[in-house]
Amino acid sequence: MSKLRISPFFKQCFVTAAVCSTTIGHGSVVGFPAILLPQLKRPDSHIKLTEEEGSWIASVTAITLLLGSFLAPPIMGKLGRRVAHFVVIANILIGWTVILLAKSLEAMIVGRIIHGLSFGLMLPLRSVLLGEYTSPKNRGAFLTTVSVAQAFGILLVHLIGSLVSWQKTVFIVLAFPLASLLMTFFTPETPSWLAAKGRYDDCRKVFRWLRGDGEEQELEEMIRARCESNRATISNFKDLPVLLKKKEFYKPIVIMIHSYMMGEFSGGALLSCYSTTVITLLVGPEVDPHFWMIALDIQRNISNVTAVYVVHKIKRRTMFMATGSLCILSNIAIACYVYAKVLGVMTYTAIWLPILLINIQFFTVAVGMVCLPYVIAGEIFPLEYRSVGSSISIISIASGYFLVTKTFPAMIASIGLHGSYAVYAGIMCYNFIIIMSLLPETKGKTLQQIEDYFRGKPSKAEDIEVRQNLKGKTDIEKLKDES
Repeated sequence: MSKLRISPFFKQCFVTAAVCSTTIGHGSVVGFPAILLPQLKRPDSHIKLTEEEGSWIASVTAITLLLGSFLAPPIMGKLGRRVAHFVVIANILIGWTVILLAKSLEAMIVGRIIHGLSFGLMLPLRSVLLGEYTSPKNRGAFLTTVSVAQAFGILLVHLIGSLVSWQKTVFIVLAFPLASLLMTFFTPETPSWLAAKGRYDDCRKVFRWLRGDGEEQELEEMIRARCESNRATISNFKDLPVLLKKKEFYKPIVIMIHSYMMGEFSGGALLSCYSTTVITLLVGPEVDPHFWMIALDIQRNISNVTAVYVVHKIKRRTMFMATGSLCILSNIAIACYVYAKVLGVMTYTAIWLPILLINIQFFTVAVGMVCLPYVIAGEIFPLEYRSVGSSISIISIASGYFLVTKTFPAMIASIGLHGSYAVYAGIMCYNFIIIMSLLPETKGKTLQQIEDYFRGKPSKAEDIEVRQNLKGKTDIEKLKDES
């Protein structure tokens, strides 16, 4: 009986599914306040909340998210990506257990703090895992599945939480980190980390298990680059002043800080935590906000699935420019619509117009603003700076998420929904300009080629092409080139 042969593509799908199961769990964490807070405000709730306390439950994860992102590099660098994934899953399970047993506001916040720590650990890790596990030809699609998984987690917790109590919701969403825990036992360490540790035989074995025998050039380029480098993999921040002078270190960080910040202010974080509030303010009090919350979540999931195909076909810069500019315009349009209603200029009351505007905004969030930064993060960091660079750039996620979720109620009270959306549009405009001026095209390139680009040197393939071109030239043409 012949031994069952599993293709490299399906092996990459398996390791991606393990990462995505964890990410579904984090999507549930992000969307949980939208169903938790209304239930805690009911008269029969055993935990009583004020508006201020509710905003802390929604936003406190951002504080420890930042801490988790800085704990990720030593774990990822010294113990490996696989061990780091186990740590992430353990924290999700502990956080849900604390929340499930909570009898007070303080206990509830402790659970959210643990979840923030887990989320912070996972944000740099998931892009690194998928970037190092998957083939360049499918890497963009695999990285985009992270956004699909997170959006599905948000939809799942919103849908279940609108039907049953938040306690029963927790029991159901626990299934995904438990599934990830089981799957991670059967996933190998990444080839890049093994190469960085000098374990070249193990690196070759895992690489060929994941990719087959058709991508030997990338494997040998990766090992050659590690052999030629006299520097150890950077997994802490003690050499940060020196690293900040290196363009291959700071340029990817600048790109990612602005990409993540634009994603947070595009509306993803806002509508995950305050979707019912935004829908009521935008459409009107007569609308059913829970119905439209679920409808938007479904639209987001469909758009995320579409993005998996689109990112496989379209260049990164083209996709970012199209979705980024449309997202900014949709925010401006929402601000103008609400302001016109406030002034009394807008007398048209049909709900299709505000629903269309918010659907356009959510489409751009799902197809570009949330998923693309994670795709780019899995591609642009050089291996020796990958852990530290990813964690530093996560500062913008934590900062943006905290600012949006903590200040939104106060902004609504002071400048209204139209003023809030105008501020968000302005912040996105600034980030969009910086990103488009610095972001290179990464689609279809190996991680080593992208690393060589930021170092300012041609990749091996480009070097061979240049030499072949020069070989065919006459001596006079060579002299002209040199002059």
